Amino acid sequence: MLKQNLQLKLSQKLSPQQIQLMKLIQLPTQAFEQRLKEEMVENPALETGTDEPEYEKDEFDTTDEFDDYDDYDNDRIEADEINIDEYLSDDETPDYKLQANNYSDDDEDRSMPFAAPVSFHQSLIDQLNTFILNDDEREIAEFLVGSIDDMGYIRRSIPDIVDDLAFTQGVYTDEKMVEHIMHIIHQLEPSGVGASDLQECLLLQLKHKTPTAPIELAISILETQFDAFTKKHYDKLLQKYDISQDQLRAAIDEIERLNPKPGGSYDSTSSKAVEHVVPDFAIKIVDGELELSLNGRNAPELHVSKDYQEMLQSYKDSRDKSSQQKDAVQFIKQKLDSAKWFIDAIRQRQETLFVTMNAIMHYQEEFFLDGDEGKLRPMILKDIADMVGLDISTVSRVANSKYVETPYGTKLIKEFFSEAMKNDQGEDVSTIEIKKILETVISEEDKRKPLPDDKLADILKERGYPIARRTIAKYREQLDIPVARMRKKI
Repeated sequence: MLKQNLQLKLSQKLSPQQIQLMKLIQLPTQAFEQRLKEEMVENPALETGTDEPEYEKDEFDTTDEFDDYDDYDNDRIEADEINIDEYLSDDETPDYKLQANNYSDDDEDRSMPFAAPVSFHQSLIDQLNTFILNDDEREIAEFLVGSIDDMGYIRRSIPDIVDDLAFTQGVYTDEKMVEHIMHIIHQLEPSGVGASDLQECLLLQLKHKTPTAPIELAISILETQFDAFTKKHYDKLLQKYDISQDQLRAAIDEIERLNPKPGGSYDSTSSKAVEHVVPDFAIKIVDGELELSLNGRNAPELHVSKDYQEMLQSYKDSRDKSSQQKDAVQFIKQKLDSAKWFIDAIRQRQETLFVTMNAIMHYQEEFFLDGDEGKLRPMILKDIADMVGLDISTVSRVANSKYVETPYGTKLIKEFFSEAMKNDQGEDVSTIEIKKILETVISEEDKRKPLPDDKLADILKERGYPIARRTIAKYREQLDIPVARMRKKI
């Protein structure tokens, strides 16, 4: 039996343009510049510079226009229906001459020089040239160097290496030969490279040093009492070797000077790209007042190509309009619409970034004026979202990946957000302030008898911060501070 009924359903659907705008807001300065370059390549109707008038729009909000663009790719509009005058400008005065740029002048060189050093693995290959090796030995040695990870370790067993040499390189050898070549690898710099684990790595570095009493004791500890050393069972070590605390301390100092990641220490030839932090905002103190500016790279001067407008003008003036011209007008309209939307999106991005950071700056005004982290107020995303009238997700996009340059250093914006906790007087205090106090207490403790979490909780309670032991443990882990036993020093 067929039945017919009417059902109402309310759903929220984001247009592709709105999704792209959210992605633009989330991008930090360097990523935004790359996105801008990609758009310039993809859309020839979009140009940068100040030689031509920009596409004019009075409002930053492009919400009303999103509906106009939602389906233009799907619904073909005939060329005769296009109002050419909407895409032409008769303003002889360039728009840039009538505008004031409220963003900071970014005079720094935008081009970043890149060094081309020898890679870590290539350096090891070069060092092999100082050894006399036959063809098979060199092939095995180069294979072993290729098996070294970025930390400087070969984390594979010798039998596995023998099998791989046979199956992948066609080199048939035995474990004895691989062990012989492995000893050659262990002689390369940096010292400790090619080790199979941390214990072997530290031992290789110690054995490269001139033998002394502390070094010989350190080698013995690592060879026979490595587990007790890693767990800092110093009393057991004192009893085992029948030595004084000064002697043990000297041996431990030798071990602590070693590098557990020999590959990572090869900075000058590291193949990893160096990340440069470019502040998205700058806060200055001028006459006792805070002044916020947006990095000039976030405010590019864009305009619609004059050539494309002239093409439309030519089409408008022509009497006989061929099918090829009509197809060209369809293409031009699509590119002009895309360029105009992108310019509007950039302007809305600038506005969103500026108003959000401005709200954060005024909310944390006391901190930005004197740099005392103890004056950071508890602040969550909703606090800022309510101030600027934006969605919490939009504020999160601004805060998560953006940096601000302050008189006290460049800070990640999300670091200013924290939850609130009550002190013994019932006042809201930031968890950042509590973590700072916890870090200070731990730094001042007697390292021979480090304070366990319950003792730390008692100390903070005495200072007016009633916090549970499990909360202390959570904050300590967030600060990357180990448990009391691992902080112990002799």
